[in-house]
Amino acid sequence: MLQGDLAEIGFTLHSSVVIHNVMTMQFIEFIFLILTLALTLIIILPFTGVLVRFRANYNPKALRLDVEGGAQAHTGPVIHSYFGMMARVHRLEGWPGLYKGLMPTLSSTLVVTLFILVFLDTPRVRHGKYRAPEAGILGTLGYAVGMMLITLPTAILTYRSITTPHKLSYFGLMQNLRILLTPTERRRPWILYLTPGLLTAEVLHIVVVVLVLEPLRRLLLPELLVESDKGFSGISAVKLSIFLVIVALSTIILTPLEVIAIRLAIQRNHASSEYNSVSQEVDGDAEETAEFSGAEEDVIGLRHEADPYLGLVDCAKRIIDEEGWTTLYRAWWVTLLGNVGSAFSLR
Repeated sequence: MLQGDLAEIGFTLHSSVVIHNVMTMQFIEFIFLILTLALTLIIILPFTGVLVRFRANYNPKALRLDVEGGAQAHTGPVIHSYFGMMARVHRLEGWPGLYKGLMPTLSSTLVVTLFILVFLDTPRVRHGKYRAPEAGILGTLGYAVGMMLITLPTAILTYRSITTPHKLSYFGLMQNLRILLTPTERRRPWILYLTPGLLTAEVLHIVVVVLVLEPLRRLLLPELLVESDKGFSGISAVKLSIFLVIVALSTIILTPLEVIAIRLAIQRNHASSEYNSVSQEVDGDAEETAEFSGAEEDVIGLRHEADPYLGLVDCAKRIIDEEGWTTLYRAWWVTLLGNVGSAFSLR
């Protein structure tokens, strides 16, 4: 009897130790994951911020009419390259300017990571936001759309944080929201999802990647779907060339969608009898005492708030008419490199 009790106690202690060790390892892995994500953000965020500003910069090619009908020359900055924008940001705002949008980006990353770990029960974070754990094409499409809907508000706040001329506090949440959101958006935050054209641009981007590029990747490069000791040596050079051409052609569609999505995301929503439902509260929607980031001049030019884009097609037409079609392809090579890198990431 005594030996049986001792054996049961020993088994219980052993099980407790095993469970404790497992939980400790999971906690260590979680902490390591968080640190890895934080380090990745520190490295990537400046490049992302420059990309957003470069694509958001409003640079009309002709004179515009003022409220009285007179010709008015555009006085904003003219930046012709990605690295030119990077140099301008660093010159006017320093390193803090390159890390604008840190807090909403960090919050979004943590929310998505926790959601994947808790609800999807996957052993590791996937390589891309359009990659569903162990799912087919339709599952991947649903996963991508769901992730987009979850992260869209923080993505909007991130884009606005990066492009605002005001200096934002890292921890002054309410003050920052008063600067970034209109009173209408603060009272009805769900209106962010109704920003004309934004959801359409995001869904179209997902459809091209998930329903076109991913199936072709599976068809032409099935070797990339599984880890192998051969690495990339077993891949057909012909099939690889065909796929790379397809990826390059997809950039013709994806880059304008990304540029348009940024333009629409930084366009705040406001319901007013004076303006339409997407125009800005031009007067009094931000704190009057908000400090500006650049003491000399604004880093980028923004389109006038009283004349907003009315949707995806309207945004594309106005960009072409006012700034030229090349504006839709700003930093196209970033989109190309991202698609190529995503294609070669193993599941």
